[in-house]
Amino acid sequence: MAVYTEVSDDELRDFIGEYDIGEVVSIKGIAEGVENSNYLLQTVSDPDAPPQNYILTLYEKRVRPEELPYFLGLMDHLANGGFSCPTPIHGRDGAALRELSGRPAAIVSFLSGMWPRKVTPQHCAELGASMARLHLAGADFRGHRDNNMSVSGWEELVSATQERADEVVPGLSDTIVNELEHIRLSWPSNLPQGVIHADLFPDNVFFLGSRLSGLIDFYFACNDALAYDIAICINAWCFESDASLNITKARALLRSYASVRNLSRDEYDALPRLARGAALRFLLTRLYDWLNHDEAAFVRPKDPRQFLDRLRFHQQVNGPGAYGISFDDLNG
Repeated sequence: MAVYTEVSDDELRDFIGEYDIGEVVSIKGIAEGVENSNYLLQTVSDPDAPPQNYILTLYEKRVRPEELPYFLGLMDHLANGGFSCPTPIHGRDGAALRELSGRPAAIVSFLSGMWPRKVTPQHCAELGASMARLHLAGADFRGHRDNNMSVSGWEELVSATQERADEVVPGLSDTIVNELEHIRLSWPSNLPQGVIHADLFPDNVFFLGSRLSGLIDFYFACNDALAYDIAICINAWCFESDASLNITKARALLRSYASVRNLSRDEYDALPRLARGAALRFLLTRLYDWLNHDEAAFVRPKDPRQFLDRLRFHQQVNGPGAYGISFDDLNG
């Protein structure tokens, strides 16, 4: 989350007037993340009652307006099915999506909790089970969105960063080009498909104490291989600051996921390739943001070199057992 677009008092008052959520008592920018402008919004309907918290989002550069109904519809679908995630707030006209300060905008419910600054195996276990429940809950969602951050999207990012990649790490351009060619030839197909979150980093997962309270930020959600979501999470949750894989965390994540939704043999065998692709995907998007940083944003871009280290790890593994658990133990 971040703030790229400022909202005037008059614009905000007119916008909130479309909802039955009371009057605004405070609004504060949230300076985290890299994609959209986000504000913590407090309103009151009854002066004797405590303020109600919401998140106001203005959709910025990477979010295509025509895809917003998919994201908001998915959150509605999941929340209505009892899955813990932000719920879009609908105005008096029934619409959840409208415009504010020249940007598409929506209000969603506030989710209590904090994201973990120090990830533990217990966090990973909670995540694995919740991710599996998400995959099951999304099975009957009628919307469909292709993953524009899959292999074809990586090709566009390579073209956009190739000339300057070596400014970040000498030789990085050749490393990326060679890796993309390898992945293009070996990317798995015919794995079980469905709705995935596609961006389950720790700052998108909230906890109350040691218990997971919900998932946020569904604006990369799409239809893709379910196991690709797991591979993203291995990259995002299971590596230490020295670029080593924490086997205990990876095992906890995988075992907990499989306790809710069984992994097929094909999905298990594909994990090294999926994890390698996920590392390249986040290396590329972070590299692009690093080279094209908007100085007006209230947030610093994330260092892409972290995912270069993780990519190098995945390039060396000799099978899915490197992630801490055998197939028989996983589903045993």
